[in-house]
Amino acid sequence: QVQLVESGGGLVQAGDSLRLSCAASGGTFSNYAIGWFRQAPGKERDFVAAVSWTGGSTYYSDSVKGRFPISRDNAKNTVYLQMNSLKPEDTAVYYCAAATRRSTWSPTRSYQYNYWGQGTQVTVSS
Repeated sequence: QVQLVESGGGLVQAGDSLRLSCAASGGTFSNYAIGWFRQAPGKERDFVAAVSWTGGSTYYSDSVKGRFPISRDNAKNTVYLQMNSLKPEDTAVYYCAAATRRSTWSPTRSYQYNYWGQGTQVTVSS
């Protein structure tokens, strides 16, 4: 069983940057793909970005592509989401999630993820 803990959220102004971290414990980290999702008040949880088991493949939603690079450090059991050029519409609770290695994987589908963190709040003021 994998435990995930997000950190790095906060209150920033539009145009600022934040780096979110997702630290994993309790499993073999390289056996899990990691995704980031976000949920704004009154809205559904949406896919943001994901990285494959080895870090060789990355995936992004159209809304963050080019602004939020995702990376992983398997030696530190941590995935990072660098959030640049933040906009007020990026305001949400951000969750990281782990998906067990499998032959087929749809990174944008939340049901494909087995474990979830508790979330970290990101608020972007205009």
